[in-house]
Amino acid sequence: MMEKIFVTITGCTLDFETVRQMMEPLALRDNEFATLVAWNDRDKGIHSPQCLKCEIKGEPGWEVYGRNHGGRLRISVNDDTWVLIYS
Repeated sequence: MMEKIFVTITGCTLDFETVRQMMEPLALRDNEFATLVAWNDRDKGIHSPQCLKCEIKGEPGWEVYGRNHGGRLRISVNDDTWVLIYS
């Protein structure tokens, strides 16, 4: 079962690199290594990995990929504006 963390950040402009750097310490807590396996920027409509199918059984393809490729932690920033999945 994937652990879920919900974070709210106000007072600064967020971009991919800022969010990644801010969330990495959470991904590393209690873990020696953490790899970002999937992410989504809802406002820009971009995600990784780029999947040919946008949805798989009603779920975004990038999120299914993250879960099926070792995803152990899902971090939601600002109510899923940003989502990062770490192995």
